[in-house]
Amino acid sequence: MRSTLPLLLLLLLTGLALPVRAQAVREGSLRLSAGTLVDGNAPRDFTETDGSGASAQPDVGLHLLGSAAGRYTAERYQLVGRYDLGTRLYLRYRSQSLLVQAGTVEASHALGPTLGAGVEARAKDRRGGARAYSDLGASAFLEYVPDVRLDVRLRAGAHRFVYRPDERADFGGPELSLTGRYRIDRRHSLSASGEWGRRRYGVGAQSAPELVSPALGRREDQELSAGVGYAYRGPVALSFGYGFQELASNSYGETLLRHRLSASAGVHLPLQFTLLAQGALVLSHYPDGVFLSPDIILTEDEEAQNNLSLRLVRPLTRSLDLELSGGIYGTRLPRNGLSYTRSMAGVGVTWRL
Repeated sequence: MRSTLPLLLLLLLTGLALPVRAQAVREGSLRLSAGTLVDGNAPRDFTETDGSGASAQPDVGLHLLGSAAGRYTAERYQLVGRYDLGTRLYLRYRSQSLLVQAGTVEASHALGPTLGAGVEARAKDRRGGARAYSDLGASAFLEYVPDVRLDVRLRAGAHRFVYRPDERADFGGPELSLTGRYRIDRRHSLSASGEWGRRRYGVGAQSAPELVSPALGRREDQELSAGVGYAYRGPVALSFGYGFQELASNSYGETLLRHRLSASAGVHLPLQFTLLAQGALVLSHYPDGVFLSPDIILTEDEEAQNNLSLRLVRPLTRSLDLELSGGIYGTRLPRNGLSYTRSMAGVGVTWRL
């Protein structure tokens, strides 16, 4: 894993360094952010839903983030890349300080006026804290773009997840997805997606406690998800989405059904301020009555939580922004008797190039 993300960054920089040919376009951007925050639950602890049990104390932290992105487009091919490196340092819960890096690279080639093919790779690595993990993926895709209004992408690849505190949560397997977007006009657009995946683990499947059954073999999960969305871009930017996920496992306590409603908005305010808001409501159902992986839903999938966040941005210069942010996140596992709540607020600056 140590060599994966630097390799992605090298590919990105190589694409930006390619010589400019006729009709070729190079684009790039760089962002650096720094700030302080107050975190109401830095260790991400669950508490009893009846209010009993010790709760985490608020902590003050420092966050730093750097992002580089680039695109090289020629007549029939394109190379796109992005690399992010961030850290968060806490004063009270120093063991929860972390370093996160993520990178993506995509290369595509036009097969004709409406059809293209390509490959993509992504990697995310989180170190520090109690929930360190690495998330890797690679795939090939076909893209159909008959006009400026419609684009459809079919993707097939492989996914590998490594959860460092507990190797029993490690999995790997194939994935297949189909996504599409239709632009009604310059302000309105619709999107839809569907995905299938198989997750194979290195441990045996668990049977229900009340059952005595022969060995079930290795644990395997089948994941099905689908979603639809609408976006409006005008004086106010709005988006709404609905997603459904089914994670069916042959291991007791690992099956779940999830519905997710999401919305976001952005609006310009007086004095050059911009307000950005987003939120989500998540409804989960556990057919076995319990869910035995509370750590994973907070580690692998941040979007599994109910959340509401606000960001207020004001430019100080042409390349420097001031940002104020706040958010609250939460989820409940009622049959487990556990709940999770986290509130955050911060102030920072972002420099753009």
